[in-house]
Amino acid sequence: MSQPFELPDFYEPYPARLNPHLAAAREHSKRWARAMEMIEGSGVWDESDFDSHDYALLCAYTHPDAPAEVLATVTDWYVWVFFFDDHFLESFKRSQDMAGAKAYLDRLRAFMPVRPEEEAAGEPGNAVERGLADLWARTTPAMSPGWRRRFAEATRHLLEESMWELSNIREGRVANPLEYIEMRRKVGGAPWSAGLVEYAAGAEVPEAVAASRPLLVLRDAFADAVHLRNDLFSYQREVEDEGELSNGVLVFERFLGCDTQAAADAVNDLITSRLQQFEHTVFTELPPLFAEAGLDPRSCADVLTYAKGLQDWQSGGHEWHLRSSRYMNGGGAGAPGGAGLPGGPTGLGTSAARVVTSLAATLPFRLRSHAHPPRRAVGPVRLPDLHMPYPALLSPHLDRSRENVVGWARRMGMLDVPPGLPGFGVWDEHKLRAFDFALCSAGIHPDATLEELDLTTGWLTWGTYADDYYPAVFGRTFDLAGAKASNARLAAFMPVESTATPVPVNALERGLADLWSRTAGPMEVSARRAFRRTIEDMTDSWIWELANEMEHRVPDPVDYIEMRRKTFGADLTMSLSRLSHWPEMPPAVLGARPVRAMEHAAGDYAGLLNDLHSFRKEVEFEGEIHNCVLVVQDFFGCGVPEALHIVGDLANSRMREFERIVSTELPAMAEDLALDATVRATLDGYTRELQNWMAGVLVWHRRCRRYTESELRRPVGLPPRTSYGPTGLGTAAARLAAPATGMPAV
Repeated sequence: MSQPFELPDFYEPYPARLNPHLAAAREHSKRWARAMEMIEGSGVWDESDFDSHDYALLCAYTHPDAPAEVLATVTDWYVWVFFFDDHFLESFKRSQDMAGAKAYLDRLRAFMPVRPEEEAAGEPGNAVERGLADLWARTTPAMSPGWRRRFAEATRHLLEESMWELSNIREGRVANPLEYIEMRRKVGGAPWSAGLVEYAAGAEVPEAVAASRPLLVLRDAFADAVHLRNDLFSYQREVEDEGELSNGVLVFERFLGCDTQAAADAVNDLITSRLQQFEHTVFTELPPLFAEAGLDPRSCADVLTYAKGLQDWQSGGHEWHLRSSRYMNGGGAGAPGGAGLPGGPTGLGTSAARVVTSLAATLPFRLRSHAHPPRRAVGPVRLPDLHMPYPALLSPHLDRSRENVVGWARRMGMLDVPPGLPGFGVWDEHKLRAFDFALCSAGIHPDATLEELDLTTGWLTWGTYADDYYPAVFGRTFDLAGAKASNARLAAFMPVESTATPVPVNALERGLADLWSRTAGPMEVSARRAFRRTIEDMTDSWIWELANEMEHRVPDPVDYIEMRRKTFGADLTMSLSRLSHWPEMPPAVLGARPVRAMEHAAGDYAGLLNDLHSFRKEVEFEGEIHNCVLVVQDFFGCGVPEALHIVGDLANSRMREFERIVSTELPAMAEDLALDATVRATLDGYTRELQNWMAGVLVWHRRCRRYTESELRRPVGLPPRTSYGPTGLGTAAARLAAPATGMPAV
């Protein structure tokens, strides 16, 4: 069978190394697989299958420094996970047996006790259960409770989200790119592999920073690169032989409407981008994290050893894919007559020879993200059509809320000139009225009382004011330390278990203190803590934006989308709805994959439509780099019309995903969890509120004047004109010192 595309030239910045204990791991893993009954009699593998896949070679490449006993255990884990994948395919995917698959996966939870005093429940009934029970007992005693919890969660995702793949196969559905990246991390198992890196390297990630942005980015960038590389090598087997629909090349083919080779090249570019994001995070985000978290030298060394382990995995995993008979690689680089890699030597020990060529080939890709000219002329653009299936309803209290928010903003000091700005404020009353945040809140909460509507309008006003304030006050002078100090101050105005706060010293603090007391006061402590987290996520995201601005770096596309939910404040404004239902919504419902996927789809739709409407404002008038249209332009090297079209398609694909979750996945989840009528009604109400949220956000963007050219050309405190100062021949010098007219914002 001919290959459907030529493998692209990969980014390989580090040479692969081979563990000297390979032979012992091969011998041990085959003996163990036989004892677990994974080879003879399993109906999945025979001995030739097992030998040709060579999972010991994978682990010897991906864990080159692991001791012999540790390498043997890690190899057994990979034998188990690949056997599970193939066993699930033969037992449930081919027959599309949803009920049987669910019962099978539910049983596996019992063999992963998290607390040391717990024991696995029941006797293993098949090879997958036997292998999991054995490996869990051998591995977890050496690790901390925090690691066991994280690894158990990653293993459950790996197992249980296989139902997502099976559901797509039954429906003949190919996921959109944003959904695919998010779900592939769970079903693909690389976060699970990252946990085994900690075990193999003897370097646990300290619990104090395990959930921090830099560590999560390292894990996710690692995972994305691993999975997308696997998609390239496994496309022929998965798509053409197995009928699999969960493959990144296929996702790009369908979404971009391109041929397979172009899709494969795009996937490879995304791998390069994710690996370079990994490197950028190591060098720019880990050192500040170490200092701010107060990590001791041993903990810092553990994090760096872990990061090195993830690098080793990338290099070794790539080398294994070139050699395993499981994948499309021209017969394997190590096989007689194998194609190997074009343009260089092949065989064991030759991967280092490809490093220099790889770095040179990808240097233009890396430099392009730093080469965007600021305030590039864009001119009027034609926005794509956006799919909105839900009607926009407006609160009858809109007009009163419009007036109330002006008075509130004036009392908070938002219309004054903040200290540090040279003679102009962030907003004036004209700007505030033109932005019309009450219109947005009236669409988001059409059934709200006037008091509730004013509260939502206040949060929208405060969040946007803060988003404009940070670049105006801190961005002009690249004062990252000042921005971090401001964030630390803001946290003090959101007490969780008391009401004590410091005295506010500026409009930002006064506004937050007022809104927090009115919103969080009636909440229970758990809800208050969760709500505070959404605000802190948003304020932390402003630091990320300022850091990128200082480096003049257009973000990696995946990192951008995931941070966009936070910079846009999607979780904050959605939480105003969700937290009102906190007592009625069990944690199992709030944390369920369909509910989280619904929220992410809604958040991405709103953030992307904002990027479309604000593209000219941000890129031409403000010199902003945080806009998805610009990110797409940078990634694909395409023009503005093509980038607008792609972003519009992304937004519409997220809306269609939202519709599908509501019509298909939520009812199935309600049945699986046996939700009672009260909880179902609450879930239905929350779904309608998200629909109102998206419809209201779209109406606001179309009707407010925040993005109109006349408003963009109007500086704070002055009437709108196309230019200021003297005009005519010989007057250009008088305009050189004119202040910028815009403030980066949502």
